[in-house]
Amino acid sequence: MLLADIGWRAMAANMSDLAAMGARPLLATVALGLPRAMPQSDILELYRGMLEIATAHGCGIAGGDLIRAPQLLLSITAIGEARPSHIKGRAGARAGDIAAVTGPLGASRAGLHILEHPEKECDEQLRAQALRAHRRPQPRVAEGEWLAASSNVHAMMDISDGLSSDLARICAQSRCAAVIESVPVSWSASEIAKQLGEDPQSYALAGGEEYELLVAVSARAFSYVSMRFSKRFGRPLLPVGRFREGTGVYVLKGGREESLVPTGWDHFS
Repeated sequence: MLLADIGWRAMAANMSDLAAMGARPLLATVALGLPRAMPQSDILELYRGMLEIATAHGCGIAGGDLIRAPQLLLSITAIGEARPSHIKGRAGARAGDIAAVTGPLGASRAGLHILEHPEKECDEQLRAQALRAHRRPQPRVAEGEWLAASSNVHAMMDISDGLSSDLARICAQSRCAAVIESVPVSWSASEIAKQLGEDPQSYALAGGEEYELLVAVSARAFSYVSMRFSKRFGRPLLPVGRFREGTGVYVLKGGREESLVPTGWDHFS
C-alpha cells in the first residue's frame, strides 16, 4: 500500500468519526513517529494522502508533533462542529425503528481479501474497484450532517468494524435488539466473492472500514427520509432491518430469526 493511501485511510477514519456525530470538520492535528531511515519524500507522500481527503471535506491540518520511532507511527486528532441538538449517538434507537445504511457494503473487505491472497485470480476491473474501496474509503460527512439534522433519525454511527459488530453496539447502547432482513452487498464485492468462492454477505457483515453510516430511522417517516436522501445524494438510503424489544442481533432466514454472532473487528480481542 502506498504511503499516500495510508495517510488517506488514517484521515478518513477521523473524518468518519465526525460524520457519525453529524459534525462539520474544522481542523486536525497529526502526530508522527518517524524511523531514521525514512526519507523526506516518503513523509511528504504520507502527508499528501492526508491533505487530499482533509481538503475535500474543508478540514485544515493545524500542526501536531514529531518524534523518532523504531517504526512509522501515525496518530490524528480531528475536531469538528455540530449543533448539540443534532448529535444522535448510539443510544437513541427505538423498538420499531428501521435500521438503514447510506450505501452498499463489503467492497473494502473484498479489497483486503485480495491483498491478503494475491495468488487468487479475479477480474482486473473488479480487483481495481475493491482495492480502491479499501485504500481510499469515502467518509460520509455531508450525509452525516444531513441525517443528523432530521428529528426522524434517532441514532447514528459509522460502519468501521463491520455491520454485524456495529449494529450490535447500537443495540447494546440503545437497550434493544435488531433483526437483519437484508444485507446490501456492493456489486464489486458480490462479484469478487463469487469468483473467489466466498460468501458475499460475510464481506458486508464482517468487513470494517466501510465508513458508510448506520442509522435508526422512525418507521413512519422512513419513506419520506429515504426519498429526500435519494434526492439530495443521488442514491437510496438502504434498509437492512428493524429494531425491536429485547437484546442481541438476529438475521432473518427462511422466515425465522437466527442469532447473529458479531464477526467484525474487535479492538480489544
